[in-house]
Amino acid sequence: MSPYITECPYCGTRLRKRAPKIDRNGRIAERVSRRPQAPSLPRLRRGEIPGIRHEAHPYATIILVLLGIVGCLIWRTSAISQSNLIIFGNPESQWWRVFTAPFVYDNTGYAFVALVIIAIFGSLMERRHGAVLVVALALVGGAGGLALAGRLTDAPYMGGNGAALALLCAWAVPDLRQLLRKRDYDGDLLGTGVMAAVMVLMPLAAPHASWVAAGVGVVAGLGFGYLLTRIHH
Repeated sequence: MSPYITECPYCGTRLRKRAPKIDRNGRIAERVSRRPQAPSLPRLRRGEIPGIRHEAHPYATIILVLLGIVGCLIWRTSAISQSNLIIFGNPESQWWRVFTAPFVYDNTGYAFVALVIIAIFGSLMERRHGAVLVVALALVGGAGGLALAGRLTDAPYMGGNGAALALLCAWAVPDLRQLLRKRDYDGDLLGTGVMAAVMVLMPLAAPHASWVAAGVGVVAGLGFGYLLTRIHH
């Protein structure tokens, strides 16, 4: 069998090939290897981009923000007795006030800043670690912080400054560790620090925001964030 010459249709390079073997009936005797079938992929979900994994919506964060908005409306309309919603002293038998107080705001500016921080860092943490962790941070920083504040003083307290700081600090821990090690990090620590400072100093503008709850939120966020970095490492 004599070789023949052809050209590549893409680059124009001349290639030397050998003609296939043909039997007496004029048919090709050699087996032609079939190209393996490409793996089939599932259909794209709604709003999904090819090659990028679909991300679930941060439902837990959305619920936390909606509860804060509902709490603002209830406080403004006085639909429920305000004394049954906030912390003032040890709640004792009225234990539900520990869980309602973090979602009640008597100051619009306080509510706006706290809910924006919860929305931003709650959604980031939920996409990174899931909804259970977001709810746990909100309860420890918000409800736990106000419960401790009620045991220490008899002043009325409300709002989610502790929950907001817990989520913010937990998200910032990985970048803070990279910063201390003098390595590159992806987050915006400057903007995060400004929002944290505003939230920590919020009791100066909103007297019903608790310094104790803010401290509990910072400690809880840093503690949870450190444990998560160690686990993932």
